Amino acid sequence: MKRSNVTRKDLARAVHNKLGFSQRSAEEIIDTVFATMKSTLLSGESIKLVHFGTLSVRKKTPRKGRNPRTGETMEICSRSMVSFKPSKGLRMKINT
Repeated sequence: MKRSNVTRKDLARAVHNKLGFSQRSAEEIIDTVFATMKSTLLSGESIKLVHFGTLSVRKKTPRKGRNPRTGETMEICSRSMVSFKPSKGLRMKINT
């Protein structure tokens, strides 16, 4: 069974079909939502979407790792990453 990804175009099409906006307006709405989400995460704030989940930026500390090809130990530098924690309702629906 092949799974496909949902793209921005798919989301815009859903907004167009459900709410009746023109295709171009629906694409602008989706782009604006994602631009706002990106700027919010870049500023270090979390995004809480009720009944869906929370997106937040997490700082990872440097640690020792191993190169799987050579077995050589190396230092993995500190970095930031986006983490997603699904809401309880979403977790329950996924797991049933």
